[in-house]
Amino acid sequence: MREKWNERMFRFDVPVGRLPCLLERLRGTAARLEEKARGVSPEFLKRRAGNTWSAQENIGHLLDIEELHLGRLDELAAGIPSLRPADMKNQKTWDANHNATPLPHLLERFREERGRLVDRLEAWDPQRLDTSALHPRLGIPMRVIDVAYFTAEHDDYHLARIQELLDMFGKGGG
Repeated sequence: MREKWNERMFRFDVPVGRLPCLLERLRGTAARLEEKARGVSPEFLKRRAGNTWSAQENIGHLLDIEELHLGRLDELAAGIPSLRPADMKNQKTWDANHNATPLPHLLERFREERGRLVDRLEAWDPQRLDTSALHPRLGIPMRVIDVAYFTAEHDDYHLARIQELLDMFGKGGG
């Protein structure tokens, strides 16, 4: 059975020297999303399996939560002791009706927002990559480097789900 994101636990112990690798993963997500969607009909990208998001809604969700990652970086920069929680019901994604938005628009907006996140991480003082605050769901300190790691893992989780949906509907994509 597929592991649910909100049940996943983390140990934030990634060495700060791994930031260049994490930045490459974060940079590459937009291209990976574009590749998965390339050549797949809009009908299949918008198809839901039960009461779960479609492939296109998963893409929209990644766009929706970029503000969470950026906000957490703001909080770390400000020295706030506890980070903002994620909306575990993902109401923003459910309300957004991403299936009604042209896919090229979602992909372009994601690429722009992700560029902002990568730029922020690249500009971060390397001596402060271990700055931390409490992650609200996990109850453990999350460092700047961990924001990069957590985001990359979340990207991969949704990329895998998109592939699962495309395979399920016989449209394996990229």
